[in-house]
Amino acid sequence: MKKLATSLLLCATLGAGLLSLSPAYGATATDNATLVTNYLHALFVDKNLDEVETYWGAQMIQHNPTLPDGHAVLRQIIGKLGPDFRYEQGLTMKEGNFVMVHGRYTGWGPKPMVGVDIFRIDAGKVVEHWDVLQEEVPADKSPNGHAMFPAK
Repeated sequence: MKKLATSLLLCATLGAGLLSLSPAYGATATDNATLVTNYLHALFVDKNLDEVETYWGAQMIQHNPTLPDGHAVLRQIIGKLGPDFRYEQGLTMKEGNFVMVHGRYTGWGPKPMVGVDIFRIDAGKVVEHWDVLQEEVPADKSPNGHAMFPAK
């Protein structure tokens, strides 16, 4: 019985390890959410270009209509973030190799912006990005009285 329990434990451990290396996504959904959280922290909090580049895949496909594909524009963005820029990460959701993050950007423009960034992860790297951004309207200025950030 002890040998059977040990064998089952070993199979479960090995099986879990194989599942986390799934070639379809490169990482588990939990790992993808952690990867994106760490990426956004390196990008917008630490503003550490060397670290940020470790998260990038060979190509970056952009779906933001104001940004070209590639990494050059991301390098420029990091270089232009002023000392008053602040990023707050809110709700994070994951589905397979996609991660969505609700966030607030202060100092990006004249007013705080609230957005949702969507990332596609492949082989443990950020390879594609979508976003939607809008100026934050305070709850007391909104007809419904609800805050836009954070999502609760």
